[in-house]
Amino acid sequence: MADAPRPFSRVPRPARRRLRRTLVAVASVLVIATPLLSASGPAGAATSRTWNRLAGCESGGNWHINTGNGYYGGLQFSQGTWVAMGGTKYARRADLATPHQQMAIGNNLLRASHWSWGAWPVCSRKLGLTRAEAKAMDHSVNGIFIHSYVYPPTHPVPHHNPLPRLN
Repeated sequence: MADAPRPFSRVPRPARRRLRRTLVAVASVLVIATPLLSASGPAGAATSRTWNRLAGCESGGNWHINTGNGYYGGLQFSQGTWVAMGGTKYARRADLATPHQQMAIGNNLLRASHWSWGAWPVCSRKLGLTRAEAKAMDHSVNGIFIHSYVYPPTHPVPHHNPLPRLN
């Protein structure tokens, strides 16, 4: 019994090469872009210190608060805002999400509102939060968050001894 011809074999050899190259290029872009696009967390927006200060004002620092007033979690998200900013990928409501997940959704809201603290008008004014603080960021080294903090010059900073200079 003869094998049925495969459809790909009907395509001329140069066209197959172009198709393979295109597929490899698309796959490469997806492999590189997917982690970058799906990354969530505080990088590129307000620092966790700022979010903690804001939560202290909004909810007394209770990240899992649900008082029945229609606002949930440490940052007091309305359910509509939580859903619109993508919060349901973490939890049904903000009060059921972790503090870092709430911070990530807060960062989404900051970006969507062009780095404005307008979603938290009273507390942001009370705390004197600025556009620069909205754009500040925590830094990450090997997946561990290093909070944006400048040590005073007199404070000893723990670090390793530098390697000897090569001549």
